[in-house]
Amino acid sequence: MKNVLILLVLMGLAGPLRAVAQASKKDQTAAKEVEMLERQRFEAQVKKDYAVLERVFADDLVYTHSNGKQNNKQEYLQSIRDGKSQYDRIEVEALNVRTYNDGRTAVVNGTITITLPNKPDGNPNLAHLKYVVVQIKDPKKGWQVVLWQSQKQPDKGL
Repeated sequence: MKNVLILLVLMGLAGPLRAVAQASKKDQTAAKEVEMLERQRFEAQVKKDYAVLERVFADDLVYTHSNGKQNNKQEYLQSIRDGKSQYDRIEVEALNVRTYNDGRTAVVNGTITITLPNKPDGNPNLAHLKYVVVQIKDPKKGWQVVLWQSQKQPDKGL
């Protein structure tokens, strides 16, 4: 009788444990997708690949620059077109993705160094940023950035 009770308890736990394992696999897959897309988005910002940027930024994007200025999607893309937001290079130093909502919501935080056009005196112009991104997986459009916020960090002694 004791063995039957143990077997029933274990069988009762199997379903929830399997669901947790499946959710974990979904979260891991989503985290890998989002990390790859983050890197692709940075590359698109450098290359001014507007087709990619139009796709990865949600229509209700809130983009808060490190100086506190906020843009919506159209304003931010226009700032790239107008040369107000210029990126010669974006180097990812740290990237952490956490997923929620069964792998449909991702919170990303990281550290990047942006190489901007040289200063007027010819010296390098670097911005060290810590940032947070929230991405939502739209059933039709895929992963999209709904929120970006960054903060300048002290120079690394350059």
